[in-house]
Amino acid sequence: MSHKFDPAHKDKLRAEWRTKAIPPVPTLQKLGLRAEDCMADIGCGIGYFTIPATEIVDSTNQIYALDTSEEMLAEVENRLVGLDVANVIPIKTGEYDLKLPDESVSFALMVTVLHEVEDKERFICEAHRILKPSGRIAVVDWEKKPTKMGPPVEHRLSSDEVIALLKTAGLEVSQDEEYHFAEVLYGIVAIKN
Repeated sequence: MSHKFDPAHKDKLRAEWRTKAIPPVPTLQKLGLRAEDCMADIGCGIGYFTIPATEIVDSTNQIYALDTSEEMLAEVENRLVGLDVANVIPIKTGEYDLKLPDESVSFALMVTVLHEVEDKERFICEAHRILKPSGRIAVVDWEKKPTKMGPPVEHRLSSDEVIALLKTAGLEVSQDEEYHFAEVLYGIVAIKN
């Protein structure tokens, strides 16, 4: 059984260690988000990356905030109030149904989400489905080692396991597209051919 994040603990998603380890805008830039991208933040949570992505993505391109939790999506909508942002679209998804058309985004982001999913291969295939040709998927997840925070080690995936899943889904992973954040998280970027 996978380890699911409890929305009741959503304040942890704004923790000081997290803002230091994976500051939103620099992290998105490092992972390759560009102004011309149309983005899907898969498992967006409180919008930790969704809303800062508006500083990078051109206002004419959509940013989809995707989550299975209505509570999390309500938090995203609350955080958007008062902002001059019109391109963020919150969508309640199914676990394996991202509710977007085929080939609709050029950049898909999954931050600390993949380890929570039971059928990881099916989940990656669904993300692959919504990617445009030459679109990129960025996966950030917990290093498979004990850390002070995060899910139990036995629920984590190593970067090699994630790379294998991405390749099985038909994505190309470059050796220089792996990143490390504060020794607790890694990031991998793959391209749809």
